[in-house]
Amino acid sequence: MSAIISPQTPAEWAAYYRLRYEVLRQPWQQPEGSERADDDLAPTTTHALLLAPEGYAVGVGRLHPSGPGQGQVRFMAVHPAGQGRGVGRQVLEHLEAAARSQGLTEVVLHAREQAVPFYLRLGYTVVAPSHTLFGTIPHLLMRREL
Repeated sequence: MSAIISPQTPAEWAAYYRLRYEVLRQPWQQPEGSERADDDLAPTTTHALLLAPEGYAVGVGRLHPSGPGQGQVRFMAVHPAGQGRGVGRQVLEHLEAAARSQGLTEVVLHAREQAVPFYLRLGYTVVAPSHTLFGTIPHLLMRREL
């Protein structure tokens, strides 16, 4: 499998945001641009991008510090062609390694209900119900000690 990179070029950023939009926003008729966050370009934010040989994003995710010793994973998305092939695991492991290198000892995330089994397999535990995105997508707060 290819190596995870941090997007640097305009083409890499375009592929990164395209996958975030197509997987996390477009199915719920959200506007383009809603896949971006104000802190995406903060120096403390780590981005993970796995590109297919054809240049499109197969997997993406990001990590940012969210409290003392804690990081939060957000915007995890896997292209349909990469689902069930270890792409999500590779992206998440990359972000966890980045968290460790930053001295973080815990990672939290808000998982959509259908993604909870994936995170449970990777050592996360459910902490509590979280928010409901777009009025229809329940999330659960999950955490993992590193």
